[in-house]
Amino acid sequence: MKGIQYLNLLGVLVLAALCIAQWQRDRRMNLEVNRLEKARIDHQSTLAEQEQLIRGLNTDLAQFKEQMAKVQTELNETRQKLRVAEKEARQLTAERDQLKTSITNWVAAVNARDERLKEANKEIGRLANELNGSVAKFNELATNYNATVKDLNELRARLAQSAQPSK
Repeated sequence: MKGIQYLNLLGVLVLAALCIAQWQRDRRMNLEVNRLEKARIDHQSTLAEQEQLIRGLNTDLAQFKEQMAKVQTELNETRQKLRVAEKEARQLTAERDQLKTSITNWVAAVNARDERLKEANKEIGRLANELNGSVAKFNELATNYNATVKDLNELRARLAQSAQPSK
């Protein structure tokens, strides 16, 4: 019986060693499961944060696309307005150049007219002086004529008196 006791003791020791080994293996597995569960929770949390970030980025992207489309539309409108403004500017520049030419021509014409007016004024002054001289000569002639007529009338009157018989 002593053999059975030793065998029993040996069996209990083997069983104890087996339990300890199994306990250590289960403990390691349990620690690994806990570590993996914690990693899974961390990954799930990170994944949730990234999904939320992706949703926010998608919202931002949609807003950005909307703003980009609006900016593109405004840019096209601005380009069109710029083309119109440039066309008007070219047209106004051409009109301005035409006006400058017209003004230059008018200035030349006005200067020529003023020169002709000066010459005409000189001629008018000369003719006025000649007229004044002619008027003075005419007045002198009229005065001489009137004096001659008066002398002639006096002479006729004397002749008429001397031709009348004396009474």
